[in-house]
Amino acid sequence: MTTKKILLIQGANMVHLGKRQPEFYGSTTAAQLDAMLAEHAQQKGYQLEIFYTNLEGEAINRIYAALDQGFDGLVMNPAGFNYAGYALADCIRGAELPYIEVHMSNVEARGIPCVCAKVADGVIYGLGTQSYLLALEGMLHLLATRRAAT
Repeated sequence: MTTKKILLIQGANMVHLGKRQPEFYGSTTAAQLDAMLAEHAQQKGYQLEIFYTNLEGEAINRIYAALDQGFDGLVMNPAGFNYAGYALADCIRGAELPYIEVHMSNVEARGIPCVCAKVADGVIYGLGTQSYLLALEGMLHLLATRRAAT
């Protein structure tokens, strides 16, 4: 059995976690979140790469590169790309990687449109940093389910 490879993309403004809008995103820094997620990956036995970008085109390029590098799934917080990320959504649709979208805050209650959520296999939001752990668990479940079906 091969080790699963999951790419986590952190979209626009996510590098500033712990510094901006703590009423929505809490006080956990990006480095602290990364450490928590790396520990999860180690405990669960999968490879996790975390990629931060403030540019939608960089996110698109990273997704296509992930295909060539044999990644099994994509988890992403599109963050600032939520509003107009149609090119990003098209990329996700075309890449055909299993995709779970994650948000720390309740984007629905905040009235934030999520363009990429329309192409997601699942969306988890509103639970702070726990949202990421649940998204990664969801991706592991999705990958196991798809593998069993083939």
